[in-house]
Amino acid sequence: MNSLPDTLEAGSPYPLGATFDGDGINFAVFSANAEKMELSLFDPSGRRELKRLALPEWTDEVWHGYLPDAGPGLLYGYRAHGPYAPERGHRFNPNKLLLDPYARKLAGEIRWTDALHGYRIGSAKEDLSFDRRDSAAAMPKAVVVDDHFDWSRDVRPHTPWCETVIYECHVKGLTKLMELVPVRERGTYAALGHPAVIAHLKRIGVTAIELLPIQAFTQDRFLKEKGLSNYWGYNTLGFFTPEPRYFAGSDQNELRRAVRRLHSAGIEVILDVVYNHSCEGSERGPTLSWRGLDNATYYRLVEGDERYSINDTGTGNTFDLTKARVIQMVADSLRYWATSFGIDGFRFDLGLTLGRERDGFDAGAAFFDVLRQDPVLGRLKLIAEPWDVGPGGYQLGNFAPGFAEWNDKYRDTVRKFWRGDPGQRPDLAARLSGSGDLFDRRARRPWASVNILSAHDGYTLADTVMYEERHNEANGENNADGHSENYSRNWGAEGPTDDADIGAARARVMRSMLTTLLTSLGTPMLVAGDEFGRTQQGNNNAYCQDNEISWLDWSAADGEESQSLIDFTARLIALRRRYEVLRSNTYFYGDQQQVDGVNDIEWFDERGETLMPDDWQNPDGRAMQMRRARRTAGGLEMVSLLLNGSEDPIDFALRGPAGTRTLLIDSADAAMGETEIGDSYVVAPQGAALIAWQLDAEAAD
Repeated sequence: MNSLPDTLEAGSPYPLGATFDGDGINFAVFSANAEKMELSLFDPSGRRELKRLALPEWTDEVWHGYLPDAGPGLLYGYRAHGPYAPERGHRFNPNKLLLDPYARKLAGEIRWTDALHGYRIGSAKEDLSFDRRDSAAAMPKAVVVDDHFDWSRDVRPHTPWCETVIYECHVKGLTKLMELVPVRERGTYAALGHPAVIAHLKRIGVTAIELLPIQAFTQDRFLKEKGLSNYWGYNTLGFFTPEPRYFAGSDQNELRRAVRRLHSAGIEVILDVVYNHSCEGSERGPTLSWRGLDNATYYRLVEGDERYSINDTGTGNTFDLTKARVIQMVADSLRYWATSFGIDGFRFDLGLTLGRERDGFDAGAAFFDVLRQDPVLGRLKLIAEPWDVGPGGYQLGNFAPGFAEWNDKYRDTVRKFWRGDPGQRPDLAARLSGSGDLFDRRARRPWASVNILSAHDGYTLADTVMYEERHNEANGENNADGHSENYSRNWGAEGPTDDADIGAARARVMRSMLTTLLTSLGTPMLVAGDEFGRTQQGNNNAYCQDNEISWLDWSAADGEESQSLIDFTARLIALRRRYEVLRSNTYFYGDQQQVDGVNDIEWFDERGETLMPDDWQNPDGRAMQMRRARRTAGGLEMVSLLLNGSEDPIDFALRGPAGTRTLLIDSADAAMGETEIGDSYVVAPQGAALIAWQLDAEAAD
């Protein structure tokens, strides 16, 4: 632009955000309670404010204006005028530059100063005071973009839920130490689509990657002051903006190209998204965007004392998803990622919060209804984290059809069983069977249970068998943060050890847990690195560790034991693909006879005897067989999972019709191939084995 006008044209209230139409830019921003809205324009460096222009129109609570002869690359922010009345929920302060909630790109980073707060830090009146310092110098600026991209050659995998295997990973941590990736691309979006990454994902057989947050987030002030960083990214600053730190270059199409390459390899991309709260914190937090634009609309406030934010998220604030414009912002954001970046699904952090109505959680909340009926979003994979820290904040299994849910009961039960806790057989049987006790209602399917052994939050799989106490000293919180109970066992030594027997036991238990995971009904999720035994040195809350604690050590993955575990994991996933009974789209309850004397699912003890009620209640029962069967076009497909959670080897008598029995996999020997066996099989202590029967159609009849 050669010059800026003194006034803006009227423009349009739709769409929200800054939209380039080829001739100029339309600006539209929601605020129901502002009295005036100004557009602040900046030079390309973002350091000098060039002009402030009032948005001339206010339509349906949207402020809007049009800047002719302007184009992509323009830097801007907003200043909202209105009452500064915290006791009524209003915190307008035009001295604070505000980021557009619909910003597509950012220039610069937050520089933490007290001027970012709407009130005077240190004042006796606390947040009831008013700060007149300009915050623009400390704020990133929104950048107008033209984000058209040719998706015509893209073919989305559309993997059925029952065939899905998820791989949770961090964009930076996945490739920061991967030497096969060019140095300048390591830890970036570009690396996601690198042939070495895709080759590894294909080798193990996962069908989807689930990325920790990549929407722009803040580096929290308290972490920076301690020399740490927000590594996980659960403190969003911009819901439409890819996190700038993960770009290898300046072209945002870098992420789109990576997604397209993953799609070409048959791999879906799921994003972990954080719409339950923002980075602005409690009522004493900074004024960066939503708080200054319309605090009383965007956030849930204490009724009758609107000075204070409701903190159902544990982060200081909670978005109010009962408000139409807040729902619109979230839905527009999701739709943008799905259409502009080709994203295949979303995992909702503290998803319960998004369904909170005035009286608590409601599976039929407006936001969920919007998602389910949306022609774009309703077809994607939607995963909820079914808890938060508010009242009634645990709702596992209570979400509406269309959602899958992280199943922490699966994780805890499997860990308890394999570390030797008593009385785990009944609950383990339910988890192995798809947790129908939790999810089988309203025609939901087994895939609704996302089965996890570990996740970004907590121990890695290897640390689950190496540590009995958390070791979070590096976080600077006196080892008081993170989960205190991890249902872990170190097998005789805390941390790494040269003891061969302990090492063998740990390796066997990891393989047993992986065997359990990948033969359970439901949607299995692996955490990046668990397939080769990655450790975080006992840190179960590495949210602030942007270093070797969190990054995947690919040199360690080259070791013989690590390569063996990768191959073992790949074999399990291949078996899951081969045998439909391992990934069934329907529940088994033992009431469907497949052939004479064989039901769809049956439970036996090590003697081959049917488990009776007293057996299920025996706290010392450490072994069981789960046999699943299904008629197929080729005959009868029948697979038995043998589990030995005891300290001694057990000889299992195999119950079933005559036919060829094949040992598919044994956690005691990672290298053991498939082999025919007789009518019994010895399973090692803390071991698991998978055995298949094959009856042809004539024998099955």
